Amino acid sequence: MLPALTTQSSIDSVVLDYLNELDQAGFLGDIETTYASRLAVATDNSVYQQLPQAVIFPTNIDDLSLIGKVGASELFRTVSFSPRGGGTGTNGQSLTQGVVVDISRHMNQILEVNPVEGWVRVQTGVIKDQLNDALRPHGYFFSPDLSTSNRATIGGMINTDASGQGSLKYGKTSDHVLSLTAVLADGSVLNTAPVVSSDKATKAGSPDGNFAENALRVSEQVCREKRPQIIDKFPPLNRFLTGYDLKNVFDDDLTQFDIARLLCGAEGSLAFIAEAKLNITPIPKARTLVNIKYNSFDSALRNAPMMVEANALSVETVDSRVLNLAKQDIVWHTVSDLLTDVPGKDMQGINMVEFANSSVAENQQQVAELCQRLDVLIANNEQGLIGYQVCDDLASIQKIYAMRKKAVGLLGAAKGAKKPIAFAEDTCVPPENLADFIAEFRQLLDEKQLNYGMFGHVDAGVLHVRPALDMCDPEQEMLMKIISDQVVALVAKYGGLMWGEHGKGFRSEYGPEFFGDELFTELRRIKAAFDPDNRMNPGKICTPIDSDAALVKVDGVKRGFYDRQIPVKTRDSFKQAMECNGNGLCFNYDTSSPMCPSMKISADRRHSPKGRAGLVREWLRQLAEQGIDPLVLEQKLLTTTPTIKQIIDRLKNTYGSQRAAYDYSHEVMEAMNGCLACKACASQCPIKVDVPSFRSRFMHMYYSRYQRPAKDYLVAYVESYLPLMAKAPALFNAVMRPQWSQSLTAKTIGYVDMPALSVPTLQERLDGHQATRFDLTWLQALSDQERQHYVLIVQDPFTSFYDADVVSDFVLLAEKLGKKPIIVPFKPNGKAQHVKGFLRQFAKTAKNTAEFLNQLSALNIPLVGVDPALVLCYRDEYNEVLADQRGDFAVLTAHEWLLPLLPELQKQKAAEKSEPWHLFAHCTEKTKLPNAEKEWGAIFTHFGAVLETVPVGCCGMAGTFGHEKDKLEMSKGVYELSWQQNLAQRDPERCLVTGYSCRSQVKRFEHRKLKHPVQALLQLVP
Repeated sequence: MLPALTTQSSIDSVVLDYLNELDQAGFLGDIETTYASRLAVATDNSVYQQLPQAVIFPTNIDDLSLIGKVGASELFRTVSFSPRGGGTGTNGQSLTQGVVVDISRHMNQILEVNPVEGWVRVQTGVIKDQLNDALRPHGYFFSPDLSTSNRATIGGMINTDASGQGSLKYGKTSDHVLSLTAVLADGSVLNTAPVVSSDKATKAGSPDGNFAENALRVSEQVCREKRPQIIDKFPPLNRFLTGYDLKNVFDDDLTQFDIARLLCGAEGSLAFIAEAKLNITPIPKARTLVNIKYNSFDSALRNAPMMVEANALSVETVDSRVLNLAKQDIVWHTVSDLLTDVPGKDMQGINMVEFANSSVAENQQQVAELCQRLDVLIANNEQGLIGYQVCDDLASIQKIYAMRKKAVGLLGAAKGAKKPIAFAEDTCVPPENLADFIAEFRQLLDEKQLNYGMFGHVDAGVLHVRPALDMCDPEQEMLMKIISDQVVALVAKYGGLMWGEHGKGFRSEYGPEFFGDELFTELRRIKAAFDPDNRMNPGKICTPIDSDAALVKVDGVKRGFYDRQIPVKTRDSFKQAMECNGNGLCFNYDTSSPMCPSMKISADRRHSPKGRAGLVREWLRQLAEQGIDPLVLEQKLLTTTPTIKQIIDRLKNTYGSQRAAYDYSHEVMEAMNGCLACKACASQCPIKVDVPSFRSRFMHMYYSRYQRPAKDYLVAYVESYLPLMAKAPALFNAVMRPQWSQSLTAKTIGYVDMPALSVPTLQERLDGHQATRFDLTWLQALSDQERQHYVLIVQDPFTSFYDADVVSDFVLLAEKLGKKPIIVPFKPNGKAQHVKGFLRQFAKTAKNTAEFLNQLSALNIPLVGVDPALVLCYRDEYNEVLADQRGDFAVLTAHEWLLPLLPELQKQKAAEKSEPWHLFAHCTEKTKLPNAEKEWGAIFTHFGAVLETVPVGCCGMAGTFGHEKDKLEMSKGVYELSWQQNLAQRDPERCLVTGYSCRSQVKRFEHRKLKHPVQALLQLVP
């Protein structure tokens, strides 16, 4: 039996008193102190881990100010704060042992758009892509472009002075900041805007003023007095990020002072950034991407200056390692025709050169001139060029950049214990020194026999180099520090610096060496003016002038310290959770993306694949701490039924005197309970963090200690009694439909909106039809040639019993196509058992069904199912539980069966002015089968119809999730994210839905029954 886990880090009593005082003072946001909430923000996209004391979520500037005002009390001077946005930092910028202040949950509104004057005002929890979606109708965009743009917040971009692709033309975030509203540690508010120095900045504040006044006075004084030293120290590099931008606070003649430049890149060490007024850029009217291919990565690097000379917007580079990883990922399906191999050549690197202009003619001329130069080089076999492709379709350009953006996560998906990690991966040197610098950098890594991948912005001299290290190995952890020290020396040799794009974070220890004693002392003066008590993200960038506090260091506590406490076998077994590298793609803002609907609707990091993976890692660590081997426990639970004593103990733990006792497992369970088990994470995440897989294993063990709710048993065994219910479906429906019955079901079992059984049943619909006359012996007696005309339809529990017309229409469609369909006897699929963690029962179900399907597979007749989620269960969950006992049977989805038939079927001409059909694909289908929508389109085109793919995420039903009473509001919220509005814009008679659960959800909320694509094809096929 699983033990209770009581290990958790206690919260400092002063912090608890502070939080209580904050709450009583009228704080409107959320205050979270649970272990799970703290763990969810204990990591970012770096190798570090720091457990905060609490997480607070302000709703507005007043809340932020209150945080400081309450904290200004002498009682709470030891309470420190770290602002947090998207949590995508690669160097631990937002990690703290103090209190995390998360701006992203509530302060995420776009306040004002002024296209006439070309600016926008936002709260800083707004996500970059969210902002651009709002600006696009006005013809503008916010130009700094990040690989994490679908989850990075504007506040995070300001705090790291983010740039990214296109910075040569568009600059960094700070180049677009018009003014900021910042809240300092004492609660004072600083409204920045460039001011005339002699009139305002020098007169603002006095030594005994509030923090905002003193910050203005001291900062202006430091930057004016030390101007010569500052100019000398800061060379003119595009990405020369320093922390506090001392150079650009003044204009050239020292008359205009802009303190916002200090806040940009300050990593939250000076103030909370509440609001930002930003300038916006007109969207280019013409864009072209030239993808240039090379026989070596070194050739790509050395050829980059020529691209920059061509006056391109950006020059991005990717090496062969990243390309090969992309080819193994779902993302490659979108770009394979845009980045084709060169016959007879080995493509080892590419430069992606983009031109963007307001003039189409100018754009075409620039592209033509570059292509002429490339043609000459290729013809003469010069500079390693082997080919290029030109892409001027905006959608295709965005697909290529999406692949490039995913490169960060793809590197983390490397097999084995060693993972490419960020710590020296945003070095910046003058572009003309880049190739020589990288050659020496490579030599440094090669001497240590390390693998690594490379990609980056060669136009700006920034390259991302991620050596593969095993952070669970203490010796390799030490090697990370050794390499860091060597790279710092190497970049200095080539006139650059260690942090060219991703800020300092735990690399702050190198600041004094870079700035020198004199300038670093001035940085500390500025820090002391803003934050004299060192409470804002302490240890980052610098410490106050009179403080003896230490800077954070590269060899700070890392996640590997905790992970290595978990036995290797356990780590390997739970790799879907262990290998999460915190890249945060599961925080994807896009509502049409299927990635993690529970995170989208809850805005709770615990309810994300990253959050759930982190909670499970800690659960495994605590089990190891107590000497419990989860693999042994799991195997025992799989092979034995519970004893009477175990059942009694389970009831005692759930309902007895110990029911209120703390158990960390409850916090893990809460996070797992909100998962829809849609499996989008298993393919959308570049690391393939598969929450449903480890979720089911956790629940299986959790319920060995605690009693399951009754509703779980209903789900787990529904497939067993469905055939019996279907013998009297009208009677069953009559009992379940009345309001009193639904209320009783909701109250006693916890289920709502129970679907009605199909009337007539599938058997009644096909009464006397050949398709219902399954006879295995007769089928075995058929010749191979005769079997080619047959198709075996595999039933699933939901479509066959609740949506029977889909199956009967599929039978009729198969006959129209000249095939002889046979419906095979119903066998439970077991997916619901897996979802709820009934793994012992699921293993038995899967074994029995697999044996039956293997028998049918021997006939060499196609096996086809109509519901994609259930069909894919045979490939995914069956492989997990049965492994080599699964056999080699294959069940196809309807479109997988139809597509190869097209060559033998007569093609139909499209009717003039025919209305398009609209495809709403099941989220599991389109993430596990990335070509599914395209293939459905090809099928409809063959039969003379147009099929438009509708970009939607999860519908919110997810099997039985949406029927659970405690999940109803979440289910409805998820449905409203993308499905509701997209359906409202289209004729429902033309909307086609592949998933049963999706059709069920639409029927519940829209009171309409939508068709499956095979039903539309039945109308189309003559």
